Amino acid sequence: MASELSQMESSIETVINVFHQYAVRLGNRDTLNQKEFIQMVQKELQNYLKKEGKNEKLINHILEDLDTNVDKQLSFEEFVMLIAKLIHASHEEMHKNASNTEGHSHGPGLGGGSC
Repeated sequence: MASELSQMESSIETVINVFHQYAVRLGNRDTLNQKEFIQMVQKELQNYLKKEGKNEKLINHILEDLDTNVDKQLSFEEFVMLIAKLIHASHEEMHKNASNTEGHSHGPGLGGGSC
């Protein structure tokens, strides 16, 4: 019998499930094409990519940067780089927005949420 997933384990499964939720819509079920990627960014990353989410050219630029094999699609491995970059940028934003109290503290991240 499996035990309940930790918060981090559940978050990892969420990232995987969201990728596949969009990847299965058109074409190859294991990659995000341009249309699927735009839909995913606009719906799932609307708070993290506020400016980019409103501009399809900027979203396409992100896709091109992540598309290391230049096939105009994102494999899961390429998609994970976006997640890693967003996690890193949000962590930096949390430190930038932290109160000036002693110890380690975080303010709101890219999505505006607090820690």
